[in-house]
Amino acid sequence: MKEITVDQLLQLNNAVPVDVRSPGEYKEFRIPGAVNIPLFTDEERAMIGTIYKQEGSDVAKWRAMEIVSPKIPSMLGQIRELHENGHLPVIYCWRGGMRSKAVATFMAFAGISLPRLIGGYRGYRQYILEKIPTMLPDKAITLHGMTGVGKTDILKGLREQGLPVIDLEGLAGHRGSIFGTFGLFPGNNQKTFDSLLFQSLSEIKDSSFFLIEAESKRIGKVVLPDELLIRKQQGMNLNLQASIPSRVERIYQDYVKPYLEEGWFYEKVIERLAFIKKRLKNREIIELLDEEATAQNYKSVIKILLEDYYDPRYTHKHMEYKEPFLHIDAENTHDAIKEIMKVIASKEAFSK
Repeated sequence: MKEITVDQLLQLNNAVPVDVRSPGEYKEFRIPGAVNIPLFTDEERAMIGTIYKQEGSDVAKWRAMEIVSPKIPSMLGQIRELHENGHLPVIYCWRGGMRSKAVATFMAFAGISLPRLIGGYRGYRQYILEKIPTMLPDKAITLHGMTGVGKTDILKGLREQGLPVIDLEGLAGHRGSIFGTFGLFPGNNQKTFDSLLFQSLSEIKDSSFFLIEAESKRIGKVVLPDELLIRKQQGMNLNLQASIPSRVERIYQDYVKPYLEEGWFYEKVIERLAFIKKRLKNREIIELLDEEATAQNYKSVIKILLEDYYDPRYTHKHMEYKEPFLHIDAENTHDAIKEIMKVIASKEAFSK
């Protein structure tokens, strides 16, 4: 039975990781691009674990065989289909143990010899955590700007122009504020974030610099690597500036308009505002916020939040950075992208 390392897996252009863990394990975290062909359902896995603890490994293995046996033809058929379509299925489980070995053995009996991943997902995670600090380009260009200046849209535009962008909010599945998961799923966990960050860094491995947004150490559920924070704090700083009206409109288009007719939207707004009101000291502002939110005057709510909550909290963040700030007019996103590209082109060090 052939076994391959994580490094060998990543060198294969046609590899498709086949995750034979339960659907719940796969959903929680997996190797990017993996397909799930599970040996056990979540309930079956829990049952076998209970039998193992109460009756021992031999009884648990026998029960596992009884459960898996009827599934073998279907599982092998799915894996064989991947193989016949020109892919190389690479079998893995949690730590390269019995589950992946069993599936690889079944495939070998069926006449198809496939590799399995040494160390399984745990080996993959250990590998990427060791590699990520070494993969960061030397120089960072950090986009700063108050809430609503369009940092995410500008980063997206810069990526479309072929520049090396790391979208931290996209990797975290969170937009970095109390309203950061509106319209999104609850956000990625740390393991998924690290896998996606490794993948993003692999895509820009030949670049001497990278662009990121000025995020805090924590975004939603995830924590950024220390090495990335150091690069961010020592790099070039671009401060995006835009007027209150344009920022209000941008936030309304991103956070309100797409979800205005959704049944959950109003209740979620009230729920999230409760967190903010605890931090506001001005009673008049709190009452005005309640009044505008109750009337569903969302643009007024956004304006109040910008002027009395987000903007005052933003100013001190610049103190974390060593290099001076270059100011970019971001009133128009397209013009800001062009201006940033000119700045980068004028900095010889970034093009080497």
